[in-house]
Amino acid sequence: MKKSLLLIVFLSSVMSFAQTDAQQVLQGIAQMEDMAANSPYKNLSFKNIGPTIMSGRVVDVDVNPQNPTEMLVAYASGGLWHTKNNGTSFEPIMDNAGTINLGDIAVDWNDRVIWAGTGENNSSRSSYAGIGLLKSTDWGKTWSEPMLPASHHIGRILIDPNNADHVVVAVTGPLYTNSDHRGIFTTIDGGTSWNKTLYATDMAGFIDLAAAPEDFNTLFAASWEKDRKAWNFDGDGEASAIYKSTDGGQNWTKITTEASGFPTGSGVGRIGLAVYDANTIYAIHDSQFRREKEDGGNSAFAKAESDSDLSKDDFKSMSRNEFMALENDKLNKFLKQNGFQEKYRAENVKNMVSNGAAQPADLALYLEDANSQLFDTPVKGAELYLSKDGGKTWTKTHEGQIDDVFYSYGYYFAQVRVDPSDVNKVYVMGVPIIKSDDGGKNWTSISRENVHADHHALWINPKMSGHLINGNDGGLNISYDDGETWIKNNSPAVGQFYAINYDMEEPYNVYGGLQDNGVWVAAHNARENRAWHQQGQYPWESIMGGDGMQVQIDNRDSDVVYTGFQFGNYYRINRETGDRTYIQPKHELGESPYRFNWQTPILLSSHNQDILYLGGNKLHRSMNQGNDWTAISPDLTQGGKKGNVAYGTLTSISESPFQFGMIITGSDDGLVQLTKDGGATWSQLNGGWPADLWVSRVVASQHDQNTLYVTLNGYRNDDFTPYVYMSKDAGKTWQNIGSSLPVSPVNVIIEHPTDKDMVFVGTDNAVYVATQPGAWSLLNADMPPVAVHDLKIQPKANDLLVGTHGRSIYLANLDAMGLPKAASSENAVGYYSQKLKLAPVEGFRASNRYGSKGFMWSDGPEPSVDISYFSPTAGKTMLTITNEDGKVVNEMELESDNGLNFYTYNGTVSEKGRKKYKKDMQPKVADNGRYYLPKGKYTLTLKNSAGSASEKFEVE
Repeated sequence: MKKSLLLIVFLSSVMSFAQTDAQQVLQGIAQMEDMAANSPYKNLSFKNIGPTIMSGRVVDVDVNPQNPTEMLVAYASGGLWHTKNNGTSFEPIMDNAGTINLGDIAVDWNDRVIWAGTGENNSSRSSYAGIGLLKSTDWGKTWSEPMLPASHHIGRILIDPNNADHVVVAVTGPLYTNSDHRGIFTTIDGGTSWNKTLYATDMAGFIDLAAAPEDFNTLFAASWEKDRKAWNFDGDGEASAIYKSTDGGQNWTKITTEASGFPTGSGVGRIGLAVYDANTIYAIHDSQFRREKEDGGNSAFAKAESDSDLSKDDFKSMSRNEFMALENDKLNKFLKQNGFQEKYRAENVKNMVSNGAAQPADLALYLEDANSQLFDTPVKGAELYLSKDGGKTWTKTHEGQIDDVFYSYGYYFAQVRVDPSDVNKVYVMGVPIIKSDDGGKNWTSISRENVHADHHALWINPKMSGHLINGNDGGLNISYDDGETWIKNNSPAVGQFYAINYDMEEPYNVYGGLQDNGVWVAAHNARENRAWHQQGQYPWESIMGGDGMQVQIDNRDSDVVYTGFQFGNYYRINRETGDRTYIQPKHELGESPYRFNWQTPILLSSHNQDILYLGGNKLHRSMNQGNDWTAISPDLTQGGKKGNVAYGTLTSISESPFQFGMIITGSDDGLVQLTKDGGATWSQLNGGWPADLWVSRVVASQHDQNTLYVTLNGYRNDDFTPYVYMSKDAGKTWQNIGSSLPVSPVNVIIEHPTDKDMVFVGTDNAVYVATQPGAWSLLNADMPPVAVHDLKIQPKANDLLVGTHGRSIYLANLDAMGLPKAASSENAVGYYSQKLKLAPVEGFRASNRYGSKGFMWSDGPEPSVDISYFSPTAGKTMLTITNEDGKVVNEMELESDNGLNFYTYNGTVSEKGRKKYKKDMQPKVADNGRYYLPKGKYTLTLKNSAGSASEKFEVE
């Protein structure tokens, strides 16, 4: 082995990741802002093409108490939006901040001061960290420097109604690692200084905070101990508890003692609080204590009698017909209470049995395999407690448990609200949203057909009971009849995409899989406005439910689509016929079950579109569109770990277009593997990157057979270092090309399909481009700092598609991207041209309608000539239009930036230029007083201190 390779192997064994500190994060944001200001591509336009109707996760709503038609809505990773018309339309007001990831907001409506707690307060797979607490005193035009910058995730913010400078904040802290930066923090000077007045442990942050409406000095806080790893999530612990303060948060007392009646100990999970008055407090608890085996789990919410529950033994002799006849709710209850992984839910299991991929007896066998430690007596789940003496004692409001509310996702919910005008009217948020009119004894669901599942925010009008504003995984809903009917208020493009793709139709279609909102498709140029209400059909079409995942489209027939939902549940869909075939590979009897990642990778071979690859812990190949599968590898991971989250799985697959069977894979536990013979032999690659990191992308170059790219993501270790590596010798040696990127985890890397030197990466807050390895420029200066999960380039249109996890999909045409490139490697700067460059200019058709009065009082039509040019210097640039006689018919002065510039010329002729035509050819004045170019051939010329450039165009 060569010494360089030995060194790489040695370094990889000792190199390790570490939590990124707050100062590095803030430096990264400052670097990104500087790159935005100086990028040669800063004027490149990114258009948001939607979708909107399925929306994204709402984490908080703050409503103007004097005018409930005005509110602020906080999206988990989509920013802060303002409406003044009851949700009819929204405007973003936080896009200029250092992050748009939000956990909670609080508003002083008297002075219109906004406090934004960044970093989502849920603990989801895509709950992005923030940069601390931000304050705006000018309604979002500017934001303060981050306060509490090491907080990562903020659970709740309270403003003292009698003193707006007194603010109390519950800090949840980092999602994956231990930290002392958790606790309750207070300020009495508007944020100039802060005191940590309550701390539990380095694993227990504070998830909720509530004040007595009549006395802000009386506060209650909920701590939450959790331990989240990539392979396991324990959402409970002895440090989960409720605390009370009687002096506005300066001093605290733990009130959930063993004598209080509230659960204590290792099984205490997430707690949510609702305070009716200083004496009356509701607490919703996600109990992780195990149910007694003899406990039928009597539910206060739509609970079947215990003797009708399913047991493991029932499936051993159950026929296929009997199984298919089971009620989905009943089957789901068995699956969830027995700890089956999330992919095993009623609809999916019935599909498997229907397709012959499983037998009813497999459900019994599944509980007896090597993972049976996961499936012991189920947890108790949701339970509501009430205190009537200020928190001294607590009683459970109902018999048994409130089943079918949290399921296995209690860590994602555990929020409760009480109607300010009725102490007995209580609402609990979970997968459904449920209501009790008798203080929590009995419950009914108020989820309806227009409301998405998974609820995180609820505002109750204190002046009009029954007026509710609800935020959930599908956006915002408003009800005026206590949840009987709901208005859907989704117009912002805040979709949370995991993956996107395109087809080769004209116009081409864009596909994408969304968090908890399925898989959708639409033409890339579909109108994204409210006209669809009148037309009756939204331009985007849903083709799959669940958490939408990766999409592959047969390039011979775009009606054939491969896609699915979480944990590798993939289908082959024929969009023309409506047929869908379940295609997940099935392990053989006697084998350990395959492990599939939440975002299971799939890939159609560029060599033959009948060949499909799908990654579990092994790489599977189908030669017949997913009908049959063969595992073509051993386990390509480190073998998995004991836990309740699928781990030890493949995350990325890429096949070389130069050689069939040359495939590179990446895993969630840090392994990169390469085969050159279709899986017969495999080599583990190592580029000196830290061990055990999540491999976010592997790419086999489409320009050179020996070039490979690897990106790794430390998000699940709270490590935000950008890891990007490139090999030019098929993985023997590697170059770190990500070291100059601002701090932010990298999710995706792609090459330009025709420009071999152009590479793009998407991070948790931006898109970057390089035309030389490691020389990065910020590309999306006009996009907010949103997580970029996927990038694709539609080759015919040369459109860059940006799949974001919070702001839907952006599109930017890249035709002008080649202008800044150096003409040769001998160029003085070696990267950007030092000459003025102009892209080809397209002409237009002459018309006597230009400038005429339009229909319905609209402005009349005008021609549109798009001009793209690169200037190496900033300053004035002269644009001239000359006719075929060489006479100037119009000229104008443009203000140019150094870098790409874009200008739309409206085809007009100046008064002076009109006289340059022969009398019989002179253009006539239009209704708007302008003159327009008559038919003929023209030259457009740009000139500035960097030189001149010309392009010809024609008016036909």
